[in-house]
Amino acid sequence: MAPSKTLFCVPSVAKTPDEMAGDMAAAASIGADVVELRLDCLSSFQPRSDLERLLTNRPLPAIVTYRPKWEGGEYDGDDETRLEVLLLAVQLGSDYVDVEFKVAEKFLNLISGKKPENVKLIISSHNYEMTPSVEELGNLAASIQSLGADIVKIVTTANDISDVSRMFQLIVHSQEKQVPIIGLVMKERGIISRVLCPKFGGYLTFGALNKGKESAPGQITGSELLNVYRIREIGPDTKVFGIIGKPVGHSKSPNLHNEAFRSVGFNAVYVPYLVDDLSSFLNTYSSPDFAGFSCTIPHKEAAVTCCDEVDPIAKAIGAVNTIIRRPSDGKLIGYNTDYVGAISAIEDGIAGYRVKDAAVSPLAGRLFVVIGAGGAGKALAYGAKAKGAKVIIANRTYERAKELANLIGGHALTLAELENYHPEEGMILANTTSIGMHPNVNDTPLSKQALKHYAVVFDAVYTPKVTRLLREAGESGANVVSGLEMFIRQAMGQFELFTGLTAPESLMRDIVMRST
Repeated sequence: MAPSKTLFCVPSVAKTPDEMAGDMAAAASIGADVVELRLDCLSSFQPRSDLERLLTNRPLPAIVTYRPKWEGGEYDGDDETRLEVLLLAVQLGSDYVDVEFKVAEKFLNLISGKKPENVKLIISSHNYEMTPSVEELGNLAASIQSLGADIVKIVTTANDISDVSRMFQLIVHSQEKQVPIIGLVMKERGIISRVLCPKFGGYLTFGALNKGKESAPGQITGSELLNVYRIREIGPDTKVFGIIGKPVGHSKSPNLHNEAFRSVGFNAVYVPYLVDDLSSFLNTYSSPDFAGFSCTIPHKEAAVTCCDEVDPIAKAIGAVNTIIRRPSDGKLIGYNTDYVGAISAIEDGIAGYRVKDAAVSPLAGRLFVVIGAGGAGKALAYGAKAKGAKVIIANRTYERAKELANLIGGHALTLAELENYHPEEGMILANTTSIGMHPNVNDTPLSKQALKHYAVVFDAVYTPKVTRLLREAGESGANVVSGLEMFIRQAMGQFELFTGLTAPESLMRDIVMRST
């Protein structure tokens, strides 16, 4: 039987036995259930003395792994020697020994009659190219189990995030058959396999001791698993929310929403989805378990057509940043919380403005320049127009700018034309592109010289917190509004759509400020 709770394992990829012993102690201190000793990573290794020392008085149950290069490891010697070391680990009473499927039969012959009852054999298969079909995964799992594995381990590679769903299906199927299985998918698109392991019933998930100590591509840290994603609290009934984007690794949303969920006792987890094709993703993850999504660059516009119903404001903007799966019928409903979040942040950034009444918006009659014609650009343009501003759309390609300008009754410019555009002083500028986002922190959509004509400058980019655009705008005398303000306010709107509860504003604000 699989454990009632998914185990959390820290792999040690230390170069010396002393460091490996230190990793074991550190793993125990952060709350790991198991430690994996990757013997193949040791630069010098005396099997009898080193293994005996590592396994004697160990602070945690241990998995002994001696991974060869042909299976993605570091060991480059002959298999006979390697398997003898794994036999030694069995004899020394290691809690688990991991052996590769390709040589499992040979190893089983070697240990025949010598394996103590309390030593569990993990038979593993790693695919560094792709994730096979559900049928192929099932056949592989059956083959591994038929050899006599106590625990089946199958690790594949995600070339598309939909690949991970096949691993989830394999885990659920194995659970139904009461077959303990470790099923993980490597690379960034596979991160959700590591986090959602406890929901679907995986035997074990891995988390690195620190960044740089990963034992596989896409492995996140144990601290993230325990403190950001709270894997100890994830179970079959946990609702799954997440952010859909490309890129998505920089997003602060998982930190923010997971802590906010915890603060109100809402049984949910929020994960990053690195998505290439939105329609394919939503069709793949169509079960009620996947209850809602945040949507960011570059998928906000496609989300409008992917939803079954779209809120009128989001439809007018032509962009959706929040998708909810309606519990009654499973239909996807699209909303846009960028609109209110961005406009209220810019209004508050205007000097002396304190009245929170749309009828007296300080944007009325002001020249409002939006850089970018994508999802966020549409939200800002729609919002500014609704407040009575005169809207200008500037974009690298004039056609995109003109299209949006026609939609909201504004004017269009190219970015090059914007450099010399200043029909009046005290204009408002809002950058909604990814120009200046980490790692391209030295980029800016507009020169410092041009910024002197603006009273307020807003940048939707919030990594880094102070972009080059905001820094130079401040130096030019403008009031600056960080993308963090829009981020906080749109996230509060999303939280309320996700949970039906009032967003914990002060907590969410503190979390964002703390993490920047």
